Amino acid sequence: MSQPVSGRSCVLPSPGASCFANWYVLRRASAGRHEPGTLAVEHHPLGVPSIAGRLDAGNARYVLGLVDRAIDGALAGEFDAVVTAPVHKGVINDAGVSFTGHTEYLAQRTHAARAVMMLASGALRVALATTHLPLKAVSAAITVESLCQIAEIVQRDLTKRWRIRNPRIAVCGLNPHAGEGGHLGDEEVRVIAPAIARMQQLGIRARGPLPADTAFVPRVLADCDAVLAMYHDQGLPVIKHAAFNSAVNITLGLPILRTSVDHGTALELAGTGRADASSLAAGCGRRAASVSVSISCTTAR
Repeated sequence: MSQPVSGRSCVLPSPGASCFANWYVLRRASAGRHEPGTLAVEHHPLGVPSIAGRLDAGNARYVLGLVDRAIDGALAGEFDAVVTAPVHKGVINDAGVSFTGHTEYLAQRTHAARAVMMLASGALRVALATTHLPLKAVSAAITVESLCQIAEIVQRDLTKRWRIRNPRIAVCGLNPHAGEGGHLGDEEVRVIAPAIARMQQLGIRARGPLPADTAFVPRVLADCDAVLAMYHDQGLPVIKHAAFNSAVNITLGLPILRTSVDHGTALELAGTGRADASSLAAGCGRRAASVSVSISCTTAR
């Protein structure tokens, strides 16, 4: 497979020193025919010089420009999928650009009604009801309507992309012990349980709300195809503990296929040669057998 990459060509090692036998630069990554085992690089100059491990807001718009190029190419049919490397959200915001994450940005740029973050490794799949929010904002962000929309997207993509017939979704509660019948918070009684009832009316095989501390035990996981967690740090620590560096971040609900890594920028490893690219390889490998992938190399330094 040949994989077109959008980025700065001089950050790549010499041909033969990388995991690709050969790489070469094109004016546009979609130009020409790519040969198996080669890496086609679409060169984009940095905004300011880059120093490994050092953030620079001067490159924030360069980073987003690469993401935009990958998105536009996928929407236009130049690329079959997009794989993004991690970005540093803080430095992008420091540059004056409001940015909460790839998932939200992709939804906006592709005009998707809603995008859902899912991390997957083998049979373990964890979707999120909310993404990059402060914990104090999670309760207000969870509504019957939003949970039903998310469950519909999860069901559709499990059916379409994973070929799972009648997928089963385990829905977590928000509070400890799923609220203890309203005594430890009322979101389960007021929002989550009614949402599950509506999901079931829509033909979605959802059950819960389950206490999050036991939603991931083997017996529960054996009886579901995905877990819907209420917030970022409820669901992701479990899959990262089980499959760190091999899990794939997949954005559901988009008109394009987008995957990413299961980790952040790891600035302390930049330029050391000790960074582990396993998760990026897994993100590419999800479609490696059948498509060319546009990788947007987007770490702002």
